[in-house]
Formats: sequence, C-alpha cells, structure tokens
Amino acid sequence: MAEALVGGAVLSAFLQVAFERVASREVLDFLKGRKHIDGMVQKLKIELMSADAVLIDAEEKQITNPAVKEWLDELKDAVYVADDLLDEIAYEALRCKLEAESTSKVRGLISTFVSSFDKSIQSELKNILDRLDSISKQKDVLRLEKVAAVGIPSRPLTTSCPEEYGVFGRDKDKEAIFMKFQSSEASDNGICVIPIVGLGGVGKTTLARLIYNDKRVTNSFDHKAWVCVSENFDCFRILKTILEDATLSMCDIQNMNLLQIKIRETFKDKKIFLVLDDVWNENYDDWIELIKVFKYGAQEIKIIVTTRSENIASNVCTVPTYLLNQLSNEECWLLFEKHAFRNGSSSEFPLLREIGKQIVQKCGGLPLISCKSTWGIAAF
Repeated sequence: MAEALVGGAVLSAFLQVAFERVASREVLDFLKGRKHIDGMVQKLKIELMSADAVLIDAEEKQITNPAVKEWLDELKDAVYVADDLLDEIAYEALRCKLEAESTSKVRGLISTFVSSFDKSIQSELKNILDRLDSISKQKDVLRLEKVAAVGIPSRPLTTSCPEEYGVFGRDKDKEAIFMKFQSSEASDNGICVIPIVGLGGVGKTTLARLIYNDKRVTNSFDHKAWVCVSENFDCFRILKTILEDATLSMCDIQNMNLLQIKIRETFKDKKIFLVLDDVWNENYDDWIELIKVFKYGAQEIKIIVTTRSENIASNVCTVPTYLLNQLSNEECWLLFEKHAFRNGSSSEFPLLREIGKQIVQKCGGLPLISCKSTWGIAAF
C-alpha cells in the first residue's frame, strides 16, 4: 500500500511539473513559428490534464482494483516520457541561447540544431500522443471519474527565510556567485547585477536565498531586501517592497516620486544587497525605470535576479549570466530523504528507501520535483 501511495504522490508532482513545462518561457519561445509542433504540444497538454482530472479517483481505486493500478503505472511511465521531452526542449533551447551569446559561430549553428531537433521532437511527440490517447481510452473502460483537474498551478510567493530542511549541492554555485560579485568589471555605475538562469524547479530561488542569508552579505551590507517579483512587474510595488524590507518598517507613501526620493535618502552612501526573485517581464524599459533610482546616492548595490528567461538575463546583467544546472542523483536523494522521513534517515525503511531511490532517478536533477515527490511517504 505504501508503494501505491508514493506512486500516486510522485505522479501528481510530475503532472504539475509537466504543466509548468508546457507554460514555461523556454517552451513557448521554442514553439514560436513551429505551428505543427505547437499543435502537438497543446494536444499533449490536453491529454495530461485529462489524466489529471481522474487521478484522485484512480489513486483511491488502485488499492482494490489491480487493473486501475496497472493503468496508473502505464500513465506514470508516459508522464515521465512527456516530462523528459519537454525538459529536453526547454533545456536545449536555453543552452543554445546562452552559447550563442558568447560566439557568433554558435549562432550560425543554431539553425542546423533546430532543424534536426524539430524532426526528432515531432517523432517523439507523435509517439507519446498515441500512447496517451490509448491510456485515455482505458480510463473510460475502468470508469474512472473526474474529481478535480488541477491544471497549471498559481505561482507561490517566495521569501528569504532559510530552507527548513537545509540545502544540498549548491555550495560551489554559491561561491561562484560571490566570485562574480568580486570581479573588478562587475559594476555599472556602482550597480552589479547577476542573473541566475535555469529551469523551473532547478533551485534558483534556493540558491539566491542561500546567498542572501550568508554572513558575508549580512556583515558587508547596510541594507538588504528580498522581492518576489513573479509575473506582476509593478515598479511601484517592487520599490516599495525594497524600502520596507530594507528598513524593516511599513511605508505609507502612495506617490512614485516621493517613494524614489525616500529610497535615495535611505540608501545614500550605503551598501545595498537586493534579490529580485522569479522575474518574468522581458520589457527592457520597465527594468530601466526600476533601476534608475539606484544610480544616484548609494555607495554600492549588488543585485541577484532569478529568472527562467535568458532574454531577461541579457537585459539586466552587468556580468555574464550564471546558468544553474541540475543536481546529481546523490544530491537529490539526500534532499528527498531529508524531506520524506521524520528523522531524515531511511535506514529503518528499506522498502521505502528503494522506492525513493527509483523516484529520484526520475526527477532529472530537479530538487523541486524531489521535494514534491515525498508526498505520501512523508508520514514514515
């Protein structure tokens, strides 16, 4: 029974990540001008949402109905394949963009890469769509009922609070960011901006949080502030949050001009550290409007921007973008084990340990999936 619960939990997590993949900036950028592939990806989204709608009912019925358990196993394998495909599209598109940034020769090779990649993707999409279509038809035979279609979840707000279960595998990344900050060419008019770019769930926010709470930041800066920007890039809201977070006091100013004056007065001759987390807006003019208030008065400003978009990174960076890679399987396992078991150890549960190891193998080095996949096993 425990294996069934864990299987349902990891499938739920993977469906949610697959939904995010379909809606991610990397995938959307890749699909521009590729109507046939775009149509297939949209069909994939519909098939996944159709399966998601009956997932709760299936998870309950699998305990007493072996046929439903077999159906869930087939769906799980298909979702893994679909997620791997979407992950491949997102990651390769992002990687090629970053390589193209540094050399014109790579830019010339992108069209060749895309042409061969398109062919392989179409073939793989067709295979997975045929497979999901067959699985979808089986759900009607099994009389699985719709309970709740979760769809694409709303984006949670992030904070600077340290990770409850600790951080694994990011010490080298943290030190690399600090090295970038120390570079003599890092600043533009006293402002240093380092974008952290990576896939959804890879740990950009976690890395930014790790740096934000490092004693070197606490001891070296007069003020620091954390802003969860997300999809609503409202300059007034962002600036007001920066002021409130930096001063640890509420601000009742409702006028942009007065707010900018207050920020300049507060930050005059000070060292400031900022994190702008989860940025989605690619409008360069909005960034200029936001940053101009910091160009006068402050002694030094260091800014970390986390985003999935290389375009955003190019707009804001004063040093080369930091591309955050996935964790190793071993690092993902340590994180999974810490989340899943009450004492942080799986030694007393060899069966669940083996199941957990199999789950981690499917997480693709993405710590967010590892954490979500502990649902159902976390009671042990």
